[in-house]
Amino acid sequence: MIPGLLLGIDIGTSSSKGVLVGADGTILARAGRAHTTSRPRPGWFEHDAETVWWADFTALVRELTAAAGDRPLAGLAVSGIGPVLLPADADGRPLRPAILYGVDTRAGAEIAELTAELGEKSIVERGGSALSSQAVGPKWRWLFRHEPEVAERAELFLMASSYLVLRLTGEYVLDHHSASQCDPMYDLRAGAWAEDWARLVAPGVRLPRLAWPTEVAGTVSASAAAATGLPAGLPVTCGTVDAWAEAASAGVRAPGDTMLMYGTTMFLVQTAAEPRPVPGLWATRGVFAGTYSLAAGMATSGAITDWLRDLVGGEFADLVAEAGEVPAGSRGLLMLPYFAGERTPVPDAGARGVLAGLTLSHTKADLYRAALEGTAYGVRHNLETMGSAEGRRLVAVGGGTQGRVWTQIVSDATRAEQHVPTETIGAAFGNALLAAFAVGLEPDIDAWNPVAIVVRPDPVRADVYDEFYARYRALYPATADIAHFLAAHQERAAAQTREK
Repeated sequence: MIPGLLLGIDIGTSSSKGVLVGADGTILARAGRAHTTSRPRPGWFEHDAETVWWADFTALVRELTAAAGDRPLAGLAVSGIGPVLLPADADGRPLRPAILYGVDTRAGAEIAELTAELGEKSIVERGGSALSSQAVGPKWRWLFRHEPEVAERAELFLMASSYLVLRLTGEYVLDHHSASQCDPMYDLRAGAWAEDWARLVAPGVRLPRLAWPTEVAGTVSASAAAATGLPAGLPVTCGTVDAWAEAASAGVRAPGDTMLMYGTTMFLVQTAAEPRPVPGLWATRGVFAGTYSLAAGMATSGAITDWLRDLVGGEFADLVAEAGEVPAGSRGLLMLPYFAGERTPVPDAGARGVLAGLTLSHTKADLYRAALEGTAYGVRHNLETMGSAEGRRLVAVGGGTQGRVWTQIVSDATRAEQHVPTETIGAAFGNALLAAFAVGLEPDIDAWNPVAIVVRPDPVRADVYDEFYARYRALYPATADIAHFLAAHQERAAAQTREK
């Protein structure tokens, strides 16, 4: 066994986290750092790579390496939000803030244009997914169209993980999973860049070398060691997207294993043995060589509960406890959780949130539970779109698993068991696991993170949710035209405000 400790760092939407882990999976130290996401216009979500990604990374590393003391480090792995678009010059210097993943909906016109140009069937057959706000290709075209002075200077294409790897090692590399979310720039079955389509959407941009998240990309350079306090020569993996690192931490590895991540957005990752494109979802490569994934992502989930908490005041723990006392159905409230559009299985950037059934007698607890139930119906919609539940094992991770109220609502609404592992804040922990594989260890995933709780559905509440779910499915088509009108009005109003 290789001696030494493992570092895992994850850059999230609203915070970054890190762990220091022993070779047996024992977490020796944790660190976290909150940051803000810039929203310069409606539908735009951005991060500054220097002041968010690099600043968080260096702060977390210094805190964790101090906890290591004299014990040597064996490896480091990073993950981050993705897919994102960070254009950079030949030296890796960012040319603008990074355009974030599917929550950023600015490229709607480019999605429609590229779909018509290349053909939706061809895009799905080659890349595994129809173009949506999650795709990177349309955002490249948006950049060339709306910020040509930036696009024409761009020589490199980075994500959160690959930006950190480049700064640490000098290696320009991206993992296969992240690349497979860059539709239409990656050929899923060939396991390589789709060079012709990549040149079409990002002409003049040099594509990164591809590797797997369990491979060492390079080692920490002398300059990076001086900037971070890491030892020069420390092996660094090529990194990946945070949700897939989180799935690895929870033991989602066998075909049918499905992770449900309760976070700012709700994300689902299911392992597959072969490419399995499904309309409305994302078929991608996995984190382990030779594996594939089927993924789904709701544009908002925890973001809605944050918004509600800010709106009504109070502490999260109190709101969750009060919502737990409200009966199933939220006393006659039904919410569409499309507060930032929707990604899957309704790829509609113009969708908007709806709260139906309000009366003067409803309380903030009713509203909070309606938000939790609305996201639960969204989870059910995604699971049904994924297909048969036979052989599926659902694993719940993320901050929303704390307190059990939300997970119980989801199990009741989906009639599915959820396995909650011991470590539920796991992207950074998953990175440590991937680093262990990369430096030659053979970690036992089940021993690293065993199941702590099994959440089972209550049949009485499930019957109630069946009735509400049918109305949930009817609510979007009944209100879509109105939502699109309102979304357009919001954009015009925001534009007028900017001009003042």
